Amino acid sequence: MDIPLKIGRFQRENRTFFGILIGDKVLDVSQEEKREYPLKEVRPLAPTVPSKIIGVGLNYRDHAEELKMPIPKEPLIFLKPVSALIGPEDYILLPPESAEVHYEGELAVVIGKEIYRPTSYKEAESAILGYTCFNDITARDLQRKDGQWTRAKSFNTFAPLGPFITKNLDPDDLNIQTRLNGKIVQNSSTRELIFKPAELVYFISNIMTLLPGDVIATGTPPGVGALGSGDTVEVEISGIGVLRNYVQALM
Repeated sequence: MDIPLKIGRFQRENRTFFGILIGDKVLDVSQEEKREYPLKEVRPLAPTVPSKIIGVGLNYRDHAEELKMPIPKEPLIFLKPVSALIGPEDYILLPPESAEVHYEGELAVVIGKEIYRPTSYKEAESAILGYTCFNDITARDLQRKDGQWTRAKSFNTFAPLGPFITKNLDPDDLNIQTRLNGKIVQNSSTRELIFKPAELVYFISNIMTLLPGDVIATGTPPGVGALGSGDTVEVEISGIGVLRNYVQALM
């Protein structure tokens, strides 16, 4: 496998650009004349702006065991709107409609090329650009109340993504950890995934066309819990980095 490469989307002086992370510098690759900037002089944004965000429910064996639920026979998928997307260091806003908003740290797959109805897992895997961190923010009380997931998953700011997309990363055994105010609340490995990234791409792209930049959130491990105003929540995945967000009540 090639050397892992970190790609990001950045803002500097009101200009947004894609760049490659090289140590503590960012190489701007969006212009013919390549320029480097110190990482501290740019603002990382959500590393992609997808046409859709597809979530996967109950996709960790240890989470299924925690909930005493049977292992699903096929992926359980749902959609989150792009209007929910935020980037690293952005604020998660707690809506007044919910009294129980939860974090869910996840590995996200980012699609690199259009794919529809692949004939093999290998073809599906070839459509993956790379991987990043995701936090599937969920209004748990509304999820229970509604009996389906759309409202609970769809409030603005409920889809933090970032900080970077890592290419050429083996996703089969990555440590995934969520911290709330510095305390570890989720700690697992992607080896616990029931359906692996290529399987998810295959399954989902046989339902809908996946486009470059689209995101598949692969599910959360055990330990989900509530967020409160003033909290700091971090999702860290080995080989990718830390997605940090702050929490405040929507006024």
